[in-house]
Amino acid sequence: MPTFQNPTTGAAEASEALRGLAHASRVFEDPADTYAVLGDLLAGVRSLRQVLDQLATTHLTNRARAHDDAGDQTAGATYALAATAELQQAAALLDGVHDRVDAALAASGRIAWHPAPTAAGPVSRWVSTVFLQGQEADEVLTIIDRDGTDAAIEHLSGFDMGEETTQAALVNGYVYDTIPTGPLDRTTTNGIYTLTYNHDHDHGHVSLLRAHPETQEPDAQAPSARTTPSRQPSRRHAPVVEEEDDWFAPSQSSPALRGRAL
Repeated sequence: MPTFQNPTTGAAEASEALRGLAHASRVFEDPADTYAVLGDLLAGVRSLRQVLDQLATTHLTNRARAHDDAGDQTAGATYALAATAELQQAAALLDGVHDRVDAALAASGRIAWHPAPTAAGPVSRWVSTVFLQGQEADEVLTIIDRDGTDAAIEHLSGFDMGEETTQAALVNGYVYDTIPTGPLDRTTTNGIYTLTYNHDHDHGHVSLLRAHPETQEPDAQAPSARTTPSRQPSRRHAPVVEEEDDWFAPSQSSPALRGRAL
């Protein structure tokens, strides 16, 4: 912790902190973090400029106490003045460093960093897992407002029966080359799932799609995948496993259960 009183301890801590930063900054998991690092470095350059000035002043004002190893005060004062001149030159050079870092910070602040491509490889199509409208959608929209989109994705993913859902979507044509969204839809992604939703009073809906890497061609008799429409057609197609221990399945009294079978 900084003492703000002991320059020797402060210098040692600053050196250790910079060594740690040099090690940590070899890799940035999120390039957006560079902006914060640049801001702190800019403040550090200003502080270092002040330290160099103060070191130069200390050598200058205390030159009468300076001696060389043989006890020669004149030689010691000469060395003190030489150190003062070098420190002042170094401080002046830091002005240029400050300006360049400041310019880099301004440019970095204008960057909108996009997520890195997923390690799973390119996704060719999207399989619709569930699409809800009206009162059924209202239940999930309530989850979004109360617990967030990740909670809604976790809830809706319970309707994903894996290969069964994929084959049903291929047969019924609920497979898309791009994520189908309307002009007022909001979209969020968590892992392999993408959630689109709309709070509109008359046209509110919720849709969960799963990334589907293209590994094989669908059956020749199955309809081809649709291109992105302006809005998904009204449908209910999410299969529900009605097992006693299936905690994803809604209760029998829930209106969200009605009409979801394929």
